[in-house]
Amino acid sequence: MKKTVLLALALTSAAAISAQEKSTNPAVTSWMINTTGLTGSHYVTGNSTPISDSYDANVQQVEYSNNYSYISASGIPAYTVGPYQDGNPSQATDNSFIFKIPLNPTENTGTLTETEMGTIGVFINGVSMYDYRDGVSYSLSSGADAGGPLGGNGDEVWNRDAIVAENEGFDCSKGHPSPIFSGGPPPQGTLSGGHYHHHQNPSAFNLDLVEVSDVCDLYVSDGLYVIDSTQHSPLLGYAFDGFPVYGPYGYANANGTGGIKRIQSSYQLRTNMTQRTHYYDGTDVTDGPDVSSTYPLGYYREDYEFNTSLGDLDEHNGRFCVTPEYPAGIYCYFATVDENWNSAFPYMVGPTYYGNKLGAEVTLITESTTVYNPATASVIDVENVQVNVFPNPASDLIAIQLMNSNTENFEVRLFDLQGKLISSTMIKQGSTIAYFDTKTIYSGQYIVEISNEISKTTKKITVQH
Repeated sequence: MKKTVLLALALTSAAAISAQEKSTNPAVTSWMINTTGLTGSHYVTGNSTPISDSYDANVQQVEYSNNYSYISASGIPAYTVGPYQDGNPSQATDNSFIFKIPLNPTENTGTLTETEMGTIGVFINGVSMYDYRDGVSYSLSSGADAGGPLGGNGDEVWNRDAIVAENEGFDCSKGHPSPIFSGGPPPQGTLSGGHYHHHQNPSAFNLDLVEVSDVCDLYVSDGLYVIDSTQHSPLLGYAFDGFPVYGPYGYANANGTGGIKRIQSSYQLRTNMTQRTHYYDGTDVTDGPDVSSTYPLGYYREDYEFNTSLGDLDEHNGRFCVTPEYPAGIYCYFATVDENWNSAFPYMVGPTYYGNKLGAEVTLITESTTVYNPATASVIDVENVQVNVFPNPASDLIAIQLMNSNTENFEVRLFDLQGKLISSTMIKQGSTIAYFDTKTIYSGQYIVEISNEISKTTKKITVQH
């Protein structure tokens, strides 16, 4: 699309957003508000049975003013979190966040704002969004990486990529907590909690076309949504500049035409790089470690270069385009993945924001607001929801998977062909999957019913021992 057309699309988008009623703005209405008392759960190492927590899951309340939405959330998702197999000492805890999101986002036409350590946005379930980094960088004086939440600082020249370096420490849903200390950092402080977050596309490892972690083998979870290559990916959350973040699939053309395609990052690994002595723009910097099996290419953010002719997105990992929630068009970021659905740098936002960063994590709301009432939101018609029931035939278990993000609770029941109820469970708001154990029921045909308060749909499945 020509630049002039993109500019017109941007101006139209800004006018549409400013004229839109605040109570119907997607930045107000898209959050997963927990009205049923859902709580989180977690795994501990060596135990494949989730442990229920007392923390409320998802978002607790949404308020809005003329210019901002305020998201009160525990930071705990409905999907099961943990364990973290890299020795992470913390567990995800309720942190009673208030996230401030601009309702009228604008392009930053001045000096660009870099993304930073910690929260850079929030997912629709109230979980924090982080950028690529883990707070660790290479230190020439020690000849090793230093920094992170446990102390040290490194040289901050070669900055470590969390997705590569911390892969072993992510749970099945591709998240983990950063430790929270009371009384200052160690050794003075003591561990008091954990700030759960995602650096990358929040869809489970075992749902990727090629798995890069085996954590789901024992600790099954599902993440915020399921990637579907045939549909526009759902709205996943908002960055602190107020612009939305989508999953990796979108319309092929920015004007909403051309079918669905995987939206690709325009970053690539630097070619023919064996030594870390210069940045890709030629800047001579403090040397980092040579590329090796210990420090592979992609281990540091500076191992990447931006290629304007490579992908679909700009240097912020976004573009102006039409989306289902913004039919007039808006600038939006994408949670980019490669052809195997593995996370692709820069993962969501960054390394700089496109817009003016007016959002933040705040401790209190200092202006008059209106509380958004989710009871006024429409209930999903189950017949319009894509549901996958598998395997078929089944032997040990049946999995019921919603093929998109889920903003409400669904009841799931298993019947025999005579209409007798065999078992029941639920797919919780902010989760996408439920299971039936079928090891103790007879071989034969059964009916799986998925329902909410207004509708239901059924699937037939065979159990075969």
